[in-house]
Amino acid sequence: MPAREIKTNIFSVGAIDWDRRLFDELIPLPEGTSYNAYLIKGTDKTALLDSVDPAKESELISNLKELEVGKIDYVICHHAEQDHSGTIPKILELYPQAKVVTNQKCKEMLKDLLLIPDNRFIEVKDRETISLGDKTLDFILAPWVHWPETMLTYLKEDKILFPCDLFGSHLATSDLYVTDEPLVYRSAKRYYAEIMMPFRTSIKKHIEKIKDLPIEIIAPSHGPAYPKPSFIMDAYKDWISDDVKNEVLIPYVSMHGSTKKMVDYFTEALIKRNISVKPFNLTKTDIGELAMALVDAATIVIGSPTVLVGPHPAALYATYLTNALRPKAKFASLIGSYGWGGKMAEQITGMLTNLKVEVIEPVIIRGFPKETDFKALDRLADSILQKHRQLNG
Repeated sequence: MPAREIKTNIFSVGAIDWDRRLFDELIPLPEGTSYNAYLIKGTDKTALLDSVDPAKESELISNLKELEVGKIDYVICHHAEQDHSGTIPKILELYPQAKVVTNQKCKEMLKDLLLIPDNRFIEVKDRETISLGDKTLDFILAPWVHWPETMLTYLKEDKILFPCDLFGSHLATSDLYVTDEPLVYRSAKRYYAEIMMPFRTSIKKHIEKIKDLPIEIIAPSHGPAYPKPSFIMDAYKDWISDDVKNEVLIPYVSMHGSTKKMVDYFTEALIKRNISVKPFNLTKTDIGELAMALVDAATIVIGSPTVLVGPHPAALYATYLTNALRPKAKFASLIGSYGWGGKMAEQITGMLTNLKVEVIEPVIIRGFPKETDFKALDRLADSILQKHRQLNG
């Protein structure tokens, strides 16, 4: 990606990763991603905000050469994760006078992760500023979005917020700014679900902290920049709120068709009660789609057969992820079948310790579902309908 000017003497100098399809060997990236870095030239000093993933080091260096950057005074590091910090050692090698500006916690992590020596750092505290001459960098500590050392930078004179991962999207696009709002909304929501959702409470506090800043542009470290900050700020306010939708999520797996029959019947039962339903066959589902659906749903019902007296491993994995992502769902339950016994229900409900949910009586049956089992599923659907109505007053 070539260097591009955002405002006078403020440049985007990062890289697009069109081909990356997996992050942390865990998170699918169907739309690729970008590693955004920004160069700010003041009248007295020059600052580089973040670097890029080491795989894209040459693109960042090429952009700096293209802009004829002979000196970098400050390398601002918002976040120690290597997709943003990984090329900092190379920058320090090329610009030996440069200092890494970050907070104390991030400094310690960079020393551990990248072996950057102690004398290359300048430590900053919350709302401390650094002047570049005609431009002022205001640092805002924002721990747990999504690591404990994260911080943001507000460029006062140009009213640009550089929030690093906050408000980001895994989206490879040649657009410097958001042009396709539905596409970016979906990518940003997926990003929030997979990475930010477990830290919803911290994010609430940080958004409250920046709500009065006059912001004209939000320039995150992944995905396009927002020339209309309210677009992403309003989306986040919705996602982090305690509000849930009249919606049931059903991640399920079926071995011989019994659980699938239950899921199909139960899905129709919920639809008949005007409840939105999202079933996810775990053997075919993109786990990111499941994560995104967790953002809004009021109820999660896990469907699983019994394998060796416990849940199917795919159901266990989905349960583990759901618990780790800490969605704001209010209710949970379980449906499934067994052949000769087991403790599937106890094991799955016992794994949901991070969720503040009321567990509704599961429907676990023996063998293929029979008429009495369908009636039990109807009763579960009725219970969910009643709970959702109570929730909405």
